[in-house]
Amino acid sequence: MSETADYIVVGAGSAGAVVAARLSEDPDVRVTLIEAGRRERNILLEMPIAFPMIMSRGRYNWHYTGEPEPHADNRQIRQPRGKALGGSSMINGMLYARGNPRDYDEWRQLGLEGWGWDDVLPYFRKSENHWGEEDQYHGKGGPLTTTKHIPDDRLFPRFMETVTKLGYKTQTDHHGADQEGWGSPDINIHNGRRGSTAARFLYPAMKRPNLTVITEALGSRVEVENGRAVALHYRRKGQEHVIRAEREIILSGGAYNTPQLMLLSGIGPADELRELGIATVHDLPGVGRNLQDHPSVAMISGAKREVSLTNELRFDRLTLSVLEWLALGKGRIANMPVTANGWLKTRPDLERPDGQCLFQPTSIMARPWFPGVKKPAPDVVAMACVLLRPEGRGWVKLASSDPAKPPRILSNVLATENDRAFFRRIVPQIREIFATSPLADVLTTEIMPGTDVRTDAEIDAWARQAVNTALHPVGSCAMGTGTEAVCDAKLRVRGIKGLRIADASVMPRIVGGNTNAASIMIGEKAADLIRGREKAELSEAA
Repeated sequence: MSETADYIVVGAGSAGAVVAARLSEDPDVRVTLIEAGRRERNILLEMPIAFPMIMSRGRYNWHYTGEPEPHADNRQIRQPRGKALGGSSMINGMLYARGNPRDYDEWRQLGLEGWGWDDVLPYFRKSENHWGEEDQYHGKGGPLTTTKHIPDDRLFPRFMETVTKLGYKTQTDHHGADQEGWGSPDINIHNGRRGSTAARFLYPAMKRPNLTVITEALGSRVEVENGRAVALHYRRKGQEHVIRAEREIILSGGAYNTPQLMLLSGIGPADELRELGIATVHDLPGVGRNLQDHPSVAMISGAKREVSLTNELRFDRLTLSVLEWLALGKGRIANMPVTANGWLKTRPDLERPDGQCLFQPTSIMARPWFPGVKKPAPDVVAMACVLLRPEGRGWVKLASSDPAKPPRILSNVLATENDRAFFRRIVPQIREIFATSPLADVLTTEIMPGTDVRTDAEIDAWARQAVNTALHPVGSCAMGTGTEAVCDAKLRVRGIKGLRIADASVMPRIVGGNTNAASIMIGEKAADLIRGREKAELSEAA
């Protein structure tokens, strides 16, 4: 079976849904979006507080597992990826973060013209429907709603008083003139419901007759003729299909599946392809290299019940909260289980924050409970501590020439001395916050790392056992100018005409924050590059 389209977008995730929606704004082109997942309608997907439950379900998650990590006691780190229209924006924590402006200026300094902060800010603004007023940093009327997290009135005031006492900056807007400091985060929630790229970009665009969305379709290879990408082969319900591209194919499978599809297509390191019996179409050594993610550990302390989330998770109270959310889109269910977010420096000489910390009135293991039926989880608070600019680089490789087999993933966490030293600095820094009143007055015993973990060697050993990633993989098909670069600054795959990449895999260096917003920005900019526009046209934001 053969079909045709002007543009084929492969992957309907955080970037791909944006690319397809924006390209289909032109009624004179035919756009086909190919997605291996389905359109999912479970009410839990829309419920912000339910994201830990959703992430654990195989129906919505590819549930990848990494290779044994050589610098983390050979542990295998989980690598969840969204399995639905909307991709990982359907299962993530919805925190909106752009990264630091200096991150993008570094991209430009690497030779990537058009990717400096002044170049990308208009695309962040184009997407955004901001909770505050429109200004030089924020947009109004875009598809992507950013709401201000509503803090609790018990733990948040104590926490902010504590960090202020210790001399930290505070921010009401982490995306204004200065990023550094503690405050309430921005979240992609629209009218009390998850604001995925499926909901905010794709579903409205699917009403257009020139946009075709094919779900449960697993890309198996890109066909290349005379150096040009001409068709996508995919499997759907046991049958092989081919769709031909009259103009371009845009890969938006994310940092794991985009390099996987490239390698399956014979585009990548020739020696690796030979080992799996895949004919080399184009020897491109950078495919699957340069993988980066944010290493993260959780510090946990016991807490008094008055400040934990436990009381609100009691089944009868939770049921009332759900009814309030269904009727009004408000209340605890419409919010995230988070207290404060901070970008901070672990050394005073740094030009920008090197750590991001998320303070929560519970742990990821909290679940509903009821007296006499099921015990509650222990009363705790948790601080996720994230290294923003790791030096370690990992990779993505094929496990098999079968596209249905998950790729091999090595994050290479804690690979360098500088990466390990960050956690030696952040642990005592957070301990100082936990030990300072008025926050200390409502906390009890340290649970993780534990009071017996004190020396550098002990913190190193704990980090090897505790470290995961923040689930922000990027860089595996990076833009650049050298021999390892996969794409140029216009996202075109080097050496193959008619093929671009638009997702987090193109980031040459990881940004200093959650990567969903940056992926959406890449999708916005990619659509303009494909249409021959060099700058965002903000009048099209609505």
